[in-house]
Amino acid sequence: MRIALGIIVGIVVIVYLVVKYYPALGGRVSKESKRRIDGSPNRSRGIFVNQIPTSMNMNAGSMAKVLIEMVRGNPKGKPQSPIQAVPLTPQQLQSDADAHRAKVTWFGHSAILLQLDGKTLFIDPMLGKSPSPFTLFGGRRYSNKLPIEVEELPAIDAVILSHDHYDHLDYGTIRKLMHKVNRFFVPLGVAAHLERWGVEPGRITEHDWWEEIEFEGLKLATAPARHFSGRSIGDRNSTLWCSWIIEGAKDKIFFSGDSGYGPHFKEIGDKYGPFDLTLMECGQYDERWSAIHMLPEETVQAHIDVKGKVMIPIHWGAFTLALHDWTDPVERAARAARERNAVLATPRIGEIVRVGSPVVPSLAWWK
Repeated sequence: MRIALGIIVGIVVIVYLVVKYYPALGGRVSKESKRRIDGSPNRSRGIFVNQIPTSMNMNAGSMAKVLIEMVRGNPKGKPQSPIQAVPLTPQQLQSDADAHRAKVTWFGHSAILLQLDGKTLFIDPMLGKSPSPFTLFGGRRYSNKLPIEVEELPAIDAVILSHDHYDHLDYGTIRKLMHKVNRFFVPLGVAAHLERWGVEPGRITEHDWWEEIEFEGLKLATAPARHFSGRSIGDRNSTLWCSWIIEGAKDKIFFSGDSGYGPHFKEIGDKYGPFDLTLMECGQYDERWSAIHMLPEETVQAHIDVKGKVMIPIHWGAFTLALHDWTDPVERAARAARERNAVLATPRIGEIVRVGSPVVPSLAWWK
């Protein structure tokens, strides 16, 4: 009995120390941030909530079944050989202030380098090897190499974050990238993580849904998503999640963040659409958690709802975080796009896409 009690106490102490001192788990909000959080209209009973009821709870039987399926794995859940990203040079990523249209480079999953009106923005720059605070766990990136190493990236005018999950906000990436970045735009509460990792508070601004920001000639706006947040024990929904509108002189971009399908897409389209390009979550879904991760057919409908012209599916092609075949997201989205006369772009990881170009990448490179 004493031995068992000692083991339990030891485990509790270890968990406490890890949560308190392991930086990858993130930080706790400042008093100033807490005041803004507490005043948000998007909270109820001390946590952030979605616009419509969004259940993320499965019964014990369903949870056990999912765990068993995850352990067994799916033989088609990841590529048989590493994906080869298109290599990039620093010269290719130099911002062109005279360019008439924006250019976009997908780094896999939801990481997007956007160059617009002479500004370089990095959206959800998760460039780590594993979407986990402990790199030995959580699965490995499909590609052995990034299109370009972090050290070779040009100066970043702003990093834009959608929420604080590990597959979108990565401790190692931020530590490598932060000295290149001028500003960080994040949802409410997320600044605490960046501050713990060494980013000066003066370079970070936090935003609630529907806030509009002027940034060096660009117009940014946060908008709702249907999801959740949290990085550590007991912090579920303590920070906000969001989508983003990014508008330059000629081009308007929509980034969905992580989201289940909902009426917010039409609301965004009515308020800010049409969009020249949408970057839409399409992957890591399952019927059992479709309230927080859209199915591919819903992704295409969401693109139509926001009045998008061309859609790039994101949130796939880098990690296995669900049970579907790794190519299912793009193939299902492509079928749905054909059925609904939507324009789908499917660039390779590292391929530069020029917004407004008459040539849309459509090669089925994953086959």
